[in-house]
Amino acid sequence: MKKSFKIEDLCCANCAAKLERAIEKLDGVQKVSLNFIAEKLTIEAEDEKFDSIIKECIKLAKRIEPDCRIIL
Repeated sequence: MKKSFKIEDLCCANCAAKLERAIEKLDGVQKVSLNFIAEKLTIEAEDEKFDSIIKECIKLAKRIEPDCRIIL
């Protein structure tokens, strides 16, 4: 499954890169792309794990950048 999300209040490209690397390491994630300028997060992952992966992505975003929000 592949889905894209809007990501808000990510302060810098460095934080975007950190978040992208952290999401890549999650079990079940096949591909991730985070475009800082477009504020777009695209995740390709296993269908059966997708919901839990998104929940974990939200936690990672808050840990890396407390003001960051992933719009579902």
